[in-house]
Amino acid sequence: MSAERAAPFGLWERMLASRYLRAKRSQGGVALISVISFVGIMLAVAVLIVTMSVMNGFRSELLDRILGFNGHIYVTGGVLDEPLRDAAIARVRKVPDVIQAAPVIEAQAIAMGPNQITGAMVRGVSPGDLAATRIVAGNITKGTLNGYGAGEFGGDIVVVGERLAQAIGVKPGDPITLISPSGGATAFGGTPLQKTYTVGATFTAGMSQYDQAYIFMPLAQAQLFFGREGTVDAIEVRVKDPDEAIGMKAAVNRAAGPSALVTDWTQRDSSYWGAIKVERNVMRLILGMLVVIAAMNIISGLVMLVKNKGRDIAILRTIGAGQGSILRIFFMAGAAIGAAGTFAGLALGVLISVFIDPIQSFTEWATGQAVFSSDVYFLSRLPAKVDWVEVSVIVAFSLIMSMVWTLPPAWRASRLDPVEALRYE
Repeated sequence: MSAERAAPFGLWERMLASRYLRAKRSQGGVALISVISFVGIMLAVAVLIVTMSVMNGFRSELLDRILGFNGHIYVTGGVLDEPLRDAAIARVRKVPDVIQAAPVIEAQAIAMGPNQITGAMVRGVSPGDLAATRIVAGNITKGTLNGYGAGEFGGDIVVVGERLAQAIGVKPGDPITLISPSGGATAFGGTPLQKTYTVGATFTAGMSQYDQAYIFMPLAQAQLFFGREGTVDAIEVRVKDPDEAIGMKAAVNRAAGPSALVTDWTQRDSSYWGAIKVERNVMRLILGMLVVIAAMNIISGLVMLVKNKGRDIAILRTIGAGQGSILRIFFMAGAAIGAAGTFAGLALGVLISVFIDPIQSFTEWATGQAVFSSDVYFLSRLPAKVDWVEVSVIVAFSLIMSMVWTLPPAWRASRLDPVEALRYE
């Protein structure tokens, strides 16, 4: 009666693989190379997870703030003039998943304060629409929105970005002088118009490009100041899910009317968002190559292990171990290094991503330098968002690469001729 063959990846195969990994150098082990392979894979996986988490967080923060500050869908064209505008806005607001439709005016102006004269972007919105813009109304740093929009033609209260207010030296209650390049209409065309307003409040949207450039003015006052009587620059539409804005354009266009032109946020800043997408893909590819290179270290370790264990392989073959068993033993030895490095890198990368804020604070305290300047990167802190789907892909990719690079030396071990291995023993 023939003996039953042991099951693949059975206990004895796992025990031999574990023993070879733990063997000392004097016993023919390759512990140092195994440690180097482990550390390389761990660092490569951790760096890939942290980098992609930071880039995901950067995109998410930018998206939340930009789309919280601006509209998701823009309506322009023949519906911007009264009385068509009010009817079009009423119809657009009835479109499912539309949460806000606001007429806006946006124009450049020169802002003057006690300390400085600088360019600014003035946005004219109604008091109700400003209150509904939570990224502004919910982040008032000084002053209050009370009085905004009150008075003839909307009054003279404006809301200024905090960094802009600091730059020109104004605070709530102070006067601020604005100059419109083409506000006054004459028989010879537009002429500059200068007017002094009162700062009612300052806000911070968390992005330097808004905090240091934007001023909110009541819509009626902006129409008068910029010579837009009876019209606006656009109707900004906000929806529940900005990612669904592209699919909602047709419904908004039907509601706005045949003379309306409808665009979405991806078209308005297509080059910007396209550049971020390309950057993420390129970074993922480059750092993925680090994982491939780190996993290749397994080959050198296993090749030396196979060479050192040639006599053991020959003895195993002579007592009945098949080529498949030898292949699986060395495959498990190499794959174990890759798996251990991968999961250690997973833990390290996730920990760094989750605690990125205290790590940033400690680094800035230790070095005395800002590692994430808001003037350069728009955001005031280093963001990180762990995307578990992407993390799963990274882990799977690392495991697959570890297994792929393990196969050649394991296959070589399985093809070793016992007679040749024992000839000089």
